[in-house]
Amino acid sequence: MTQNSPISILVVEDEPAQRKLIVQMLAAQEHRVTSAASVEDAIVSLKQQTPDLIFSDWKLGQLTGMDLLRYVRTHYPDIGFIIATAYGTITHAVDAMQAGADDYLAKPYQRQTLLLAIDKVAKSTQLKQQNRQLTSALAEQQQLVGLVGKAPCMQKVYTRVQRISATDATVLIGGESGTGKELAARALYQLSDRHNKPFVTINCGAIPESLAEAELFGAEKGAYTGANTLKIGKLEAADGGTLFLDEIGELPLLQQTKLLRFLQEGVVSRIGQNTEMTLDVRVIAATHRDLQAEVAAGRFREDLYYRLNVVPIHMPALRQRREDIGRLVEHFLCLHAKQYGVTAPKLTAKTLKVLLDHPWPGNVRELANRIERFVLLADEQEMIAELNSCAPAISQSQFVLPDEGIEWENFEKHCLQQAMDRHDGNRTKAAKLLGLSYKAFLYRLEKHQLV
Repeated sequence: MTQNSPISILVVEDEPAQRKLIVQMLAAQEHRVTSAASVEDAIVSLKQQTPDLIFSDWKLGQLTGMDLLRYVRTHYPDIGFIIATAYGTITHAVDAMQAGADDYLAKPYQRQTLLLAIDKVAKSTQLKQQNRQLTSALAEQQQLVGLVGKAPCMQKVYTRVQRISATDATVLIGGESGTGKELAARALYQLSDRHNKPFVTINCGAIPESLAEAELFGAEKGAYTGANTLKIGKLEAADGGTLFLDEIGELPLLQQTKLLRFLQEGVVSRIGQNTEMTLDVRVIAATHRDLQAEVAAGRFREDLYYRLNVVPIHMPALRQRREDIGRLVEHFLCLHAKQYGVTAPKLTAKTLKVLLDHPWPGNVRELANRIERFVLLADEQEMIAELNSCAPAISQSQFVLPDEGIEWENFEKHCLQQAMDRHDGNRTKAAKLLGLSYKAFLYRLEKHQLV
């Protein structure tokens, strides 16, 4: 259906003469028109062929246009709907609009009024369908890059990724280990105009300091002992595409200086090269460290930090998006079942509750690993036992009083606040985490003014 083009319309009118007149008017505009004399006939017609728009009278024998409207909105939400009401029955019009009608006409109405209403609703319906298709396509793209979740904190991540993916802005992705920082980087890449160009990754904490410069910037043959061939650096390999610098906080200071120069001027030199190369590379960096603290400690260049942190993205910990755990479990069950060519095993309600209550210190990565093993072994008892064994517990063997002592009141308040944060304010679960009765827990909350 395109704007101002003929559309398919179902006319529902129980008066034969009026129905014939409306059909003739709409057909004269080259619309494809079918008709029905009752709600029952209309439903039969809908099951045979779905129109773009329905024009219905209010009064239709024993049933009404409202009955038809409710049926349509339940089973055919994308169909445009206009209802005609008798003169003076404004309450009918209000009821129809609240029930989901796109427009209404008060009888008697002129031919031109009817045609304008048809055109307006047709355009509106087209826009709704386009928006639905775009939303669906975006959801598929998000699934494609592995980002799963509908929690508000994840919606913020999606929104930011969508807004900046088409730009060349440098992005710094922060968050705890296992939260999916590389997935966010790949989402930025796959949704960008560079998605057909290279996506090159380098873990800055996994390469020896002596080799970091050659890995990142490349080296000419014979530039150093052991350089028997020309080495292409990661930046050069990513020319035209995207370079993902994982754990950027581990990059040695010397290489930080050279990376800063590239970000400022877009040029690099291989080790042993006398000339410079101009490269077109988008840089995305990630770290689990607090880079501002690293700057203060002198371990990270302040100017590089600001150059990388043009657009920050924070990946939330799994404990901050507990409502997504069930969705992630289902996602990983399907993903790993497909990966290994097996049928996804079913989880009992008891096991799912254990998964929902677990603190997940390893975040999404830990959850994915647990579900992968479950898909392979289908052993719920083993998974429950392992998760329960990981549950935090306070005992004398796990806590040693420091020699300098502690400020008890502050320590107790800090423990209470951590327990509340971990369980998103759920007092029952927080009390259980601390091994306190609910009454004792409430007393301590009031004592420290945390209620």
